[in-house]
Amino acid sequence: MGLVPSDLTSPGQRNSGFYEHRRSSVVLNLPGLEVFPGDLLVSNGAADYLCCHPLLLLNSESKKPRWPFSKRGVQGRDKHKHMSDLENCLSSVKITDFRGYEFHSLKAKTWNEVMETHQKLPTDQSDLRKQQEAVWELFTSECTYFLDHLLVLKMIFLNTLKYLQTYEYLLDVDLWRLFANLEELSQTSFGFVSSLFAIIKDYFDASETPPSMDFISVLTKHFRGSLCQSHQTYCLNYSAAVFYLESLKQRDDFGIYLKWCEQNEQCRRLHLPELLVAPLHRLTRYPLLLKNIWKRSTDSTEKIMIYSIKEKVEKSIRDLEGKVKWLDNFQKFRYLQEIIVWPPLWDRDKRFFIPECLKHIFKECMAENILSPTNRHLLYEGKLTLAESARFLDVYLFLFDDFLLVTKTKRNKKKVGGSDTGVMCPLLTPELQTVIKEGGSCTVLDQPIPLDRLAVRSLDPVPMSVFGLRNAFLIQHENRYRQCIAAFLLQAPTEHIKKTWMTQITAAISCFTRSQKTKKIPLFTSPGESSKI
Repeated sequence: MGLVPSDLTSPGQRNSGFYEHRRSSVVLNLPGLEVFPGDLLVSNGAADYLCCHPLLLLNSESKKPRWPFSKRGVQGRDKHKHMSDLENCLSSVKITDFRGYEFHSLKAKTWNEVMETHQKLPTDQSDLRKQQEAVWELFTSECTYFLDHLLVLKMIFLNTLKYLQTYEYLLDVDLWRLFANLEELSQTSFGFVSSLFAIIKDYFDASETPPSMDFISVLTKHFRGSLCQSHQTYCLNYSAAVFYLESLKQRDDFGIYLKWCEQNEQCRRLHLPELLVAPLHRLTRYPLLLKNIWKRSTDSTEKIMIYSIKEKVEKSIRDLEGKVKWLDNFQKFRYLQEIIVWPPLWDRDKRFFIPECLKHIFKECMAENILSPTNRHLLYEGKLTLAESARFLDVYLFLFDDFLLVTKTKRNKKKVGGSDTGVMCPLLTPELQTVIKEGGSCTVLDQPIPLDRLAVRSLDPVPMSVFGLRNAFLIQHENRYRQCIAAFLLQAPTEHIKKTWMTQITAAISCFTRSQKTKKIPLFTSPGESSKI
């Protein structure tokens, strides 16, 4: 029983099956570091996956518009011809029939039906029969997952896109950002379902009475092998893939490709987003299937082994949740570094005169260092109004776990190129996405305000109404001598938002103060030691 040919064209490539050749190493450029995979150690080991997520590592190339019809004068007739040629190319694509797999006919059958087909008498042992039914459920559900989801994604969507790119269509579509390690996942699932199928065949071919089914070795091999790992890698890319897909749907040429794929009968009316989410659902279902086998097993040794495998899968899912949170935080900080502008000292405060020949001395601390995702966390953010002496200013505040940053939003009605950063990063708030889509930025108004130097005060609405202010509160920046060196009179859209901001800031100050006190406590201090020492 071999692999169904995975390529759409040349027989020479068909022998490769599900295997994919990749580069042996990737260099990650992080702030102040040049590291290779495995060198960067962070919580939950999330950085091991950064090399698989190019979306998270922004560079100047990623900002360049790469749309096929932007700024190239490809309009009217040329565009129509391009679309027509694309449709003709799609008409030459040949999709392999999935029914060539030996286990294809078994996915919809019950255990009793298969027993009758092979003229096997049901076992008299009720517990053993229930265990066999549970193993059969794991096998048939894996068949469905592999044949109806992974193989459809690979053979119809991924391989068709590869085929089009060989004819120079949709060349700018990033295969990894859309499908991640789909080929590896397909290969892993195929190996798992084939192993299960092999032990089931051996069970029916066995001459012993009663025959045994050695499923423990298969579960151990695959669940302790690459099955969970490959699903983790895919799931870490899923969120970015969905939003990348949404941005691609705006294009006519990609729309033609997508419609052609989704109309294939083997998709069974499933759309690409519904297929892309299948590995996430499958990973979370594995513990339930394993628990079902465990409950129906009677042998104590088997139960211990199945339970340990189930625990490993559940731990893998918990680890994934931690990695997703870390990567979300990392990705968001990388985008913030792109949109937050840090003006130099002489632009930020006109009181300081710095001759041109001396400006090289005042090298500002780079935003990459200040907004390091490994150093701090963003607790709260939002849009407010700042009252100045003669005007109101739209500002955007970022509350981190150790300082508050006040920025003013600068909008540019002229959109920049064709890159839609707001769509690519769903972690940004709608307000920030709007600013980015308009080619704007957030310019830092003053230096970051450390939380231990920050005071927040609610203001009486009556005197504030004289100045046209509602829902106002005051933020003060104090120096180490408790002198106020900056003040921000802020107005929230509603009283509820004002109270939320004040609560968030107060809570952040309290947490920061407690953490600072904890750091100052000596690690090795006996109760008898004097505090004066």
